[in-house]
Amino acid sequence: MKQGLRVLVVDHAPEAGRKILISGGGRANFTNLNTGPENFLSENPHFAKSALARYTPHQFVELVDRYGIGHHAKAPGQLFCDGSARQLVSMLLAEAEGAELSLQTTVRQVTQTADGFLVRLLRTGTEFIVATTHLVIATGGLSIPKLGATGLGYDLARQFGLSVVPTRAALVPLTFDAEDAAHFEGLSGVAAETEVTISVQQGKKRPETTTFRDKLLITHRGLSGPSILQISSYWRPGYTLNIDLAPNQLVTAPLLRANARRDEGAALAAWAAVLPRRLAERLLRLAPPAAWTNDALMAAEHRLHQWPVTPGGTEGYAKAEVTAGGISTRDLHAQTLEARRVPGLYCIGEVVDVTGHLGGYNFQWAWASAAAAASSIAAPGKSPESSKRLAQPRLVS
Repeated sequence: MKQGLRVLVVDHAPEAGRKILISGGGRANFTNLNTGPENFLSENPHFAKSALARYTPHQFVELVDRYGIGHHAKAPGQLFCDGSARQLVSMLLAEAEGAELSLQTTVRQVTQTADGFLVRLLRTGTEFIVATTHLVIATGGLSIPKLGATGLGYDLARQFGLSVVPTRAALVPLTFDAEDAAHFEGLSGVAAETEVTISVQQGKKRPETTTFRDKLLITHRGLSGPSILQISSYWRPGYTLNIDLAPNQLVTAPLLRANARRDEGAALAAWAAVLPRRLAERLLRLAPPAAWTNDALMAAEHRLHQWPVTPGGTEGYAKAEVTAGGISTRDLHAQTLEARRVPGLYCIGEVVDVTGHLGGYNFQWAWASAAAAASSIAAPGKSPESSKRLAQPRLVS
């Protein structure tokens, strides 16, 4: 490759970059210009800082521009390809010119040797063994199993003594419990601008409050849309979401004016002026003002800004965009992504306990963590643990 390395990329999928190809509606939200450590979840919130600082969104955009791939922003900082995400995959394959890509290849066994690792592989019915001085685990998480997601990366990490933070589906739609399912039956497809908040207690620490403002979508099974996908990464079973259905708006204002009409028709008109009419009708049916006094109207107003929903669960890994949790950052060097106690072993991307918000952050972590590992491997002797050898995979048998 361009850095003088011999590289073998093993993928059990029939084509490269399948998750890139389906992302962003087929246009790949490939980075976010506003990327910072605050956009990521991890048991160590500082871990991602080094890699993110050393390979920035602007560096990746420069690469995209060099290949003439048009792109645009759908929201502040979120960049998408103008055309197909296949352009991005083609770019990455071109950049990897010189590396061998082995598709439809299964990893059967990995063992550590005095010189590195032996990897037993199976491709089209033929088993073979490759010896390498460096091994990079870039297997992704458990999300979207129909694309071939497995727990291989976590199994390999445990094999080599690395800890794995319990995984969970993230950036995923949430499902209603039985009560809310009955309350919101028939509203599938209704969307509204909302602000969703959750407070999560971690051990003896003070509860941490997280809020996202964006669109919420009611589905036939529960809640989705950007605000829900974002908050889902923080949600735990049993926790309640507080949903502000009318952020920064006084819904009851028309009824509070002097000599205003105060009845069900006037209330519906006020609610429907701010919310989708079907949702306004349902909310008034579920929680109408207890009376037409100022106090009662303000109580109804408060309810609209603090609507509690306790999800029954999530749609699971099948609908999750990413996997939260993963290989513990405690066992990795932040500068290189190399395992602290296993020289030559690197873990990058989604398989690590670093999970980004919605909006291109997870791709940027993939690029940045890969760049950190590649720089370490290409500059032997600079990483704390690696021996002074370049990656040289070779066929053994």
